[in-house]
Amino acid sequence: MVCERVLTDQLCGHLNGAARLSEGWSWVQFRTEVPDEVRSGRAVDLTAKPCGVAIIIEGRRHTQFDTLLPIECKRLPTPEEPGRDEREYVVTGCGTTGGIQRFKLGLHGAAHRVAAMIAYVQELGFAHWLAQVNGWITALSAEKGSVWSGSDLLALLKEDSGKGLCTLQSRHHRRGGYDDCDLRHLWVRMN
Repeated sequence: MVCERVLTDQLCGHLNGAARLSEGWSWVQFRTEVPDEVRSGRAVDLTAKPCGVAIIIEGRRHTQFDTLLPIECKRLPTPEEPGRDEREYVVTGCGTTGGIQRFKLGLHGAAHRVAAMIAYVQELGFAHWLAQVNGWITALSAEKGSVWSGSDLLALLKEDSGKGLCTLQSRHHRRGGYDDCDLRHLWVRMN
């Protein structure tokens, strides 16, 4: 089975080609394994950045060196390998490699109020994974002293079974002086 890093690299190449050929999007580029702006020892799976131009967003100037959108990529289901947690899209029991967990704790994208996650759905359907992910979050929120709550649950925006795409959203309260994070989720069927 193809690893996440390879899938993300292939997606990055596709997105860059699509941006170049799309009217109005040639100003954006995608990059993989980009150092996080706040946590320099960490790398974000995929980012959107300006391409060769400076743009102004909400009064702030952004250049090709600035991340516009940090994106974390995960496989569903998580591969059954030593050291992997089946709940990796959300959280890991040991460490901080869970997808949503990284944004919630400010370990990825702390400088951003909006971020994204992409799931490569390789087995089962979108409804199954929405129930599973929200079940994991519900269980985490029930733990004593948890940073998780019911407000972290994902909400379905749109599912297009014909195209194999599903979009969702979630909002996560962050401690430590960071703004709350709105996550946009894109799930892509790849089975």
